[in-house]
Amino acid sequence: MSPLLEVDDLVKHYPVRKGLFGARKVVRAVDGVSFTIGKGEVVGLVGESGSGKTTVGRAVLRLIEPTSGAVRFEGQDVLTADPATLRALRRRMQIVFQDPYGSLNPRKRVEDLIGEAYDIHGIAAGSERRDRVGELLRLVGLPAEHMRRFPHEFSGGQRQRIGIARAIALDPTFIVADEPVSALDVSIQGQVLNLLADLQERLGLAMLFISHDLSVIEYVSNRVIVMYLGRVMEIAPSRALYSRPRHPYTEALLSAAPVAEPGAKQKRIILKGDLPSRTDPPSGCVFRTRCPYAIADCAAVVPPLRSVGTDHQTACIREDIL
Repeated sequence: MSPLLEVDDLVKHYPVRKGLFGARKVVRAVDGVSFTIGKGEVVGLVGESGSGKTTVGRAVLRLIEPTSGAVRFEGQDVLTADPATLRALRRRMQIVFQDPYGSLNPRKRVEDLIGEAYDIHGIAAGSERRDRVGELLRLVGLPAEHMRRFPHEFSGGQRQRIGIARAIALDPTFIVADEPVSALDVSIQGQVLNLLADLQERLGLAMLFISHDLSVIEYVSNRVIVMYLGRVMEIAPSRALYSRPRHPYTEALLSAAPVAEPGAKQKRIILKGDLPSRTDPPSGCVFRTRCPYAIADCAAVVPPLRSVGTDHQTACIREDIL
């Protein structure tokens, strides 16, 4: 069975100029990312700030135009699709944004925020549109009568529920969830995660779940992609990655995650140096300047993803570690 989504060698560079007469350079936000997502599968995308996670999610949906690469959804090429084809594709590909405050138009009532999707695609109008919006609100745990309110009348968690209702309004098969709980209070995060998990199972959604929180990624994901400085470091089933990481960067990330068990001892790996510049990344492996296992060859070779187990790949030339 072919995957629902195929991303092949995705690249996104932003041109920048340093100073009035400075040299023109590019920010390598995403630099050759490849992965697949199957039908009904939840794939977590994790990495520290600046790793390129959000850029990947938006480029996959073509909310930003990639520099190069290929994105195929249900066999159709997203990046070369004409406007009419792209509009049809976007009915099946949606996004939940990170900021529930900034992603909702404060001048529109909830009925119009959600119902706008029906207007654009000519699906429902009048009482049918109103009934559909009410049903969506109930589905995400809000009373239908709240459709007459404005966004400022809701809490952050309620706004995110509205954002989720808007994302599923057109019955999509794939959703990009871009840090959907990071802007919420910890007490609310669990409720929204449980809602997303329930909707994913009930509606059979495939999902690219973007987060910097390893515990959240572990909870929601079937597989995990680990990114660093625009490149993929490791791809593995969730259980395999958390029990035995095979890339030094993943090992360091997991060592920094808090442990829920009181008194448990944990070996913390402190990475040396700072995150390199994305306009002038290190040669070879981009992680080598901070890697405790780096050797001379790491500066000369860009490590491809290689198989180290069932559905488990790592981008590291060292076969004698981890």
